[in-house]
Amino acid sequence: MANLYEQTQTRIDPVDLRFSEAELAAQVDHVTGFIEDQVDAADVDGALVALSGGIDSTTTAHLAVEALGADAVHGLLLPKAVNEDENMSDAERVARDLGIDYNVLEIDSIVDEILETYDADHDDDSEGRWEGRYVGNTSARVRMTLNYLVAAIEDKLVLGTGNRAELGTGYVTKFGDGGVDCNPLGNLYKQQVRQVAAHLGVDESLVQKTPTGGMVDYDTDEEEFGVDYDTLDAILALHVDGGVPTEETARLADTSVEEVEYIVEMHEQSEHKRTPPASPDPL
Repeated sequence: MANLYEQTQTRIDPVDLRFSEAELAAQVDHVTGFIEDQVDAADVDGALVALSGGIDSTTTAHLAVEALGADAVHGLLLPKAVNEDENMSDAERVARDLGIDYNVLEIDSIVDEILETYDADHDDDSEGRWEGRYVGNTSARVRMTLNYLVAAIEDKLVLGTGNRAELGTGYVTKFGDGGVDCNPLGNLYKQQVRQVAAHLGVDESLVQKTPTGGMVDYDTDEEEFGVDYDTLDAILALHVDGGVPTEETARLADTSVEEVEYIVEMHEQSEHKRTPPASPDPL
């Protein structure tokens, strides 16, 4: 992305981050090769993917099957009451279409028991954001624990499903959905994930499905972000990753300087989620 600014000067749509056909085929080969290498290096029997019914986990599962074969991929569905209907039916459809073994493990009772062990006083705002945050984070960490339990029993590597937009802004729970062995989609923006999914034959209804976190009762990822994914992709690609100046980024992405600065702040404040826990330098 180092020359992205120069590329934008000749593009009709400067924030179209989709690959050319040749780039797309090469990218799929690159990611599937990465998955195969990670599994080989870990000396395990395959990979585990937590299926949410969303495009990221669906794409990750398809790439894993492409890399390893269906027999070597295990799906895990970890529904909460807030998302177990439509999303979980989509997740099961993905597992069945791919022909992979999968389990469904309900997590609400586990989350409730954890929360009841420490009933801390807290002040919610009018929309209950504080409560939503710790319920959501606890849910993500329960899922991580179950991912690793099943992966250990099945001798599998835990594949993360985070994309570049989510990882770049910290839209991930530390030691929750961020607790994985590797992130095959970690260098792909949301637009590119959708493109890869379509290339792999994912149903159009899933490719275009509106993303939701599935941890708490809110509407969409984009509402929680405050920015739509296309704009988020553009700001990250142009400014954070590409070095395009703030005002020019705002112009090219058809957004405001304030919105660019907001995403940059999210990126900077979430740096701790992308780095190992700190230790003091040796004396």
